[in-house]
Amino acid sequence: MPREIAINNAHPRLRLDRKAIRAAIELLDRHAKRFLDGPLPGELSIAFLTDPAIARLHADFLDDPTATDVITFEGEPAFGTAGEICVSADTAASYAAKKGHDFSEELTLYVVHGWLHLAGYDDLEPAKKRRMRAAEARAVNILKEAEACPRFSWKQ
Repeated sequence: MPREIAINNAHPRLRLDRKAIRAAIELLDRHAKRFLDGPLPGELSIAFLTDPAIARLHADFLDDPTATDVITFEGEPAFGTAGEICVSADTAASYAAKKGHDFSEELTLYVVHGWLHLAGYDDLEPAKKRRMRAAEARAVNILKEAEACPRFSWKQ
């Protein structure tokens, strides 16, 4: 049975498909053994934020007032929570434009990155960062092969 996935779109210009995002996470959850010992138990929360909003979280919880791409907060499985993934849609849009990447793919990568952090992956040291990047590639390929990458767009 799929877990509860709460999706909060706190970005005024971002359009998203909650059903597609849930389907992508459920697909990753079904393939969790490729990334960790078992599925991530409990409710998962995903928040799509602006750069100023994620910068406030970054400052409040990590003592760094700059915007960042993804912040994750571990949950408490004993209380039925897997954690929260906070992603900056602004950062994804800026990076995608600068690098010539597809915005939806970039934002999906940020969600995958957060999911992997909750699965125990870290990217603060070079060896761990290489392991994270390899896992990101595997996860994104799972989504692409299943044609399960969510589409995101901007309101005009």
